[in-house]
Amino acid sequence: MTTLSASSPGLLRQYLVLTKPRVTQLAVFCAVIGMFLASPGIPDMRAVVAGTVGIWLLAAAAFSINCLIEREIDARMVRTARRATARGTISNVQVLSFSGVLGGVGMMVLYTLVNPLTMWLTFATFVGYAVIYTAVLKPLTPQNIVIGGLSGAMPPALGWATVANAVPAEAWLLVLIIFIWTPPHFWSLALYRNNDYIKSGLPMLPVTHGKHFTRLHILLYSVILFASSLMPFVIRMSGVVYLAAAVSLSGLFVHYAWRLYRHYSDDLARKLFRYSIVYLSLLFSALLIDHWLLMA
Repeated sequence: MTTLSASSPGLLRQYLVLTKPRVTQLAVFCAVIGMFLASPGIPDMRAVVAGTVGIWLLAAAAFSINCLIEREIDARMVRTARRATARGTISNVQVLSFSGVLGGVGMMVLYTLVNPLTMWLTFATFVGYAVIYTAVLKPLTPQNIVIGGLSGAMPPALGWATVANAVPAEAWLLVLIIFIWTPPHFWSLALYRNNDYIKSGLPMLPVTHGKHFTRLHILLYSVILFASSLMPFVIRMSGVVYLAAAVSLSGLFVHYAWRLYRHYSDDLARKLFRYSIVYLSLLFSALLIDHWLLMA
């Protein structure tokens, strides 16, 4: 039985932390944007609500399994040492049960209230992140975040499937943008948390190839991201409002990456990491605003 001292966080909060709520919120946000982009007008809100709940539950389940698999690694890192799995205040069986309930309910919601395609795509994303990325790729190769980034890039496709029961090329383009965004986003974190990752034993790129090599790759991916962010306008999926947003947001992303490459500091790496989250949120918001303007 789990015991908690009076000064420990509440049990519910400890379980909530395992779901990585901030990361989950960003993933679900991108899925919801995909839902609205899939419809020429206002989509069926019952499908939107059910899809949001189901995707959130399966994402939370995947992150909980991630914490379970990496409990020993988390215990060696300052950033993650306070997680309940790392401290042992929640048992392995409890985490598995928690994840199983979340995942099971999420799959049931998606299958019965949305459609089977969304359920299977979301389940595949769960397996890709919780098993293939966390258990296999992350401890095996410094390219883990690149190869495993597809599972984290899937939310727009899941959202699109929720409303349209299909995943057209436009949805995969949004997946591509997040796929390219993921390495510079994560590597900027790995740079200023480099000592943590050295202790963890994980072969993260700054640990295996050094900070200069990592900064070069952040810059290269940022330039590719700039080009990729323009593709919705190129294929006439969006208009000039989105184009203006993409140019300004992506231009600032490249600017941060260039500064980081030329004159490294932990503060600059932290700024790029934080901006990358704002960047993705604003870019996808611009897509939705532009979509509604085109439909008006």
